[in-house]
Amino acid sequence: MNPDSAITVFVVDDHNLFRRGLVALLSLDDGLRVVGEAGDAAEALRLVPVLQPQVILLDNHLPGVLGIDAVRGLRAASPASHVLMLTVSEDAQDLATALRNGAQGYLLKTIEGDLLAEAIRRAAAGEPVVSPELMGKLVAAFQSQGGPPPVAPMQTTAPVPSTSAATAPPPLSPREEEVLREIALGASNKEIARTLDIAETTVKIHVQHILRKLGLSSRVQAAVYAANPRH
Repeated sequence: MNPDSAITVFVVDDHNLFRRGLVALLSLDDGLRVVGEAGDAAEALRLVPVLQPQVILLDNHLPGVLGIDAVRGLRAASPASHVLMLTVSEDAQDLATALRNGAQGYLLKTIEGDLLAEAIRRAAAGEPVVSPELMGKLVAAFQSQGGPPPVAPMQTTAPVPSTSAATAPPPLSPREEEVLREIALGASNKEIARTLDIAETTVKIHVQHILRKLGLSSRVQAAVYAANPRH
């Protein structure tokens, strides 16, 4: 692959051994190019505006400031970058705060290398990604706050108008229901297309229709909706 077409990645983690190992792992993928690294949020804020990476891999437990609290600053410093949390924290509140602050996704450090590479590609494409084992906590966190997750709308799509609380959303078609169930499982468009034996472009159209009908602005909100027994 042409190095110029590789997805650029910036790694923020205060554990030198883990950070260097992660950089080495990502460097094995021809479709990814690590353009920089930092051991804390302050250093990242100095470098990210210059390097303008497509994806920032951000640990949560950093010296001085938590990663979830650094998300807003990093996004402001490099608006085109997508922040992807990569952490050991399974705390539901950390997860909710990260997404509320504008993180593109939230992954656990136990993730396999190939799945991490796929998550980076999805994040770079504007898709929200959350470790499947955390979806239940995501639903619980936002249900306890009485509403859907306030995830920032994807930068690659126009805002979706909200559905009035007094008006029931229009019913989904059987195929849209199938796509919604797959979204709730954390499947990508490509995976949904393979599972349902339809074209990936068709999946994208179904996803757009689902978000419009339900008055939602992201796949994460759609996943929460699908997992919410109250709707």
